[in-house]
Amino acid sequence: MFAYFRGKLVSVLPEEAVVEVAGIAYQFLISATTSRRLPEQGSDVLLFSHLYVREDALQLYGFSGEDERQLFRLLLLASGVGPKLALAVLSGLQVQEVHEAILANSPERLYGISGVGKKTAARIILELRDKILKLAPVGTMVSSASLQPSRLRDDAINALVTLGFSRPAVQKAVVTILEQGTSLTVEEVVKSALVSIHNS
Repeated sequence: MFAYFRGKLVSVLPEEAVVEVAGIAYQFLISATTSRRLPEQGSDVLLFSHLYVREDALQLYGFSGEDERQLFRLLLLASGVGPKLALAVLSGLQVQEVHEAILANSPERLYGISGVGKKTAARIILELRDKILKLAPVGTMVSSASLQPSRLRDDAINALVTLGFSRPAVQKAVVTILEQGTSLTVEEVVKSALVSIHNS
């Protein structure tokens, strides 16, 4: 119904912004990401919007970019995910990071977000993976090149966990190795991680 609102930023809080347009003040619920990107109070601002309709209320959600709004709407399609949880996901990770987690089938990357447990993370990935592939790129859509490091990491971690090592120890070792460069094969990362784990 509303594509975006352009007006003066009256006030901004971590989870809320008020924008005055032609003498009318509109209240938006926003993510922490959008909150950080907003200009100073009193400045001109443009917020992409989504109107969420419930039986007892109408609520506007605001986004600093179209990519964030697109992902918000996608998250709402997952079973059990409402606008509050969708905003939590957008506050916890960048848009590209959520895309990577879904496309790389990495639910553990969503666990740390408030309100997102293992079942919810798995359901988001299961139900949205095909849908996210159909999205039109908005500038932050994940490319196969950007996915390569995360796939390399996840494959190496899973291989080491299969060998009987604890996931926390494995994650620390693998991440440390990949910080030194990603031009490695899974086998090379696993071998280096084994040496690191045994020496720690």
